[in-house]
Amino acid sequence: MRPAPRPLILVLFMLIVSLARGHEPVAEMLDAAQKFLGALDAPQKTKAIYELSSNERETWFFVPIARHGIPLTELAPAQRELALALLRSGLSQRAFARAESIRSLDNVLKEIEHDTPKGRRNPELYYITIFGEPAAGASWGWRFEGHHLSFNFTIVRGEQVLFAPEFMGSNPAEVRAGPRQGERNLAEEEDLGRAFVQSLDDAQRKIAVIEAKSPNEILTSNKPRVDPIAPAGLPAAQLTTGQRAALRALLTIYATRNRAELADAALAEIDAAGFDKVSFAWAGGFAPGQGHYYRIQGPTFVVEFDNTQNNANHIHTVWRDFKNDFGHDLLAEHYAHDHAK
Repeated sequence: MRPAPRPLILVLFMLIVSLARGHEPVAEMLDAAQKFLGALDAPQKTKAIYELSSNERETWFFVPIARHGIPLTELAPAQRELALALLRSGLSQRAFARAESIRSLDNVLKEIEHDTPKGRRNPELYYITIFGEPAAGASWGWRFEGHHLSFNFTIVRGEQVLFAPEFMGSNPAEVRAGPRQGERNLAEEEDLGRAFVQSLDDAQRKIAVIEAKSPNEILTSNKPRVDPIAPAGLPAAQLTTGQRAALRALLTIYATRNRAELADAALAEIDAAGFDKVSFAWAGGFAPGQGHYYRIQGPTFVVEFDNTQNNANHIHTVWRDFKNDFGHDLLAEHYAHDHAK
C-alpha cells in the first residue's frame, strides 16, 4: 500500500484536531453541569431545572430583577464554586475575570445609591438555570444571568455549542471615586470603537454615522428574536486594509469573550458569509463623555454597544445571532429530524 501524500496526511490530521477541539466545549460543559446539579438537593434542583422547550429559556434580562433559577445567594460555598466552574466552561479567562468584576460593581453601586443591605444591588443575585437534561448526545442549555450579565449557551445533539444572546454591561463604565477609581471593565470595546470611527475619512463617515444623537439603549433590547437593523452603516468592502484589520480586531474582542473554540467557530461563520458584508454604524458624539452607540452587523449576527445613560458612564453590549439565538434554528431542525424518524 502506497503511503498517503504528506499534504493529505496534514489535512487529515488538522481535520481530526478540529473535530476533537469542537467536542471539548461540549464535554466540559456537560461535566460541569452534571457536577453542579449533582451537588444540589431536591428543592434546589426544582428551582434550577426547566424543560428545554420552556418559555423561560428565551425570557432574558440584563437589569437587576428577580429571575427564575437558583441564585448564588442560595448556594453553599462548594455549590457556588461548581456554579462558577460551569460559567468558566463557556468563557475565556479574560471574559470570566471581567464578569466577576462586573458582578462586584454592584457593591460600588450600593454605595453610590445608598442601597439597603437587602436591596437590589447584590453581587450574589446571579442565577444559574439548566434547561433540559445534560446528557451525552442530548440537546440542552444553560444560563448564567444577573445585573449586566446574561450568558445563554445551547448544546445541540451533544455536538455543537451556541452562545447567543450574550450580554455584558458595566455601571459605572468608569469608577470615578473610591479605592477602585479608574477601573474600566469594558475599556477595549469603547476605546477601539471610538478609534475606529475616528479613523474614517469624511466620505466613509457620512455612511457610517447614522445619527448625530445616540439611542438611549441597545436597539435589540431583550427580544427573544432579532432581525438585521437598518441602516446597516459602512460595509467592510469600503474600508482600507488597515481599517479592515481594525474592524476585525474590534469584532474579535466580542467573539473572544467565549472560549477559543466557540470564538473561532463564530468568526469562521462570519467569514463564510463574507467579511466584506460586515458593516459598522455609529451614532452620537466622538469625544469621551459624550453619549455614543455603535453596531457591527453582518448577514448572520449583530453586535451592539451603547454608552449613553448616567452621563455616558453606563455601558451595554450584546451579541445576537439572527438564526440561532438560543439555538433556535438548529434545535428546530433537530426536532423536525427526530419527529420524522
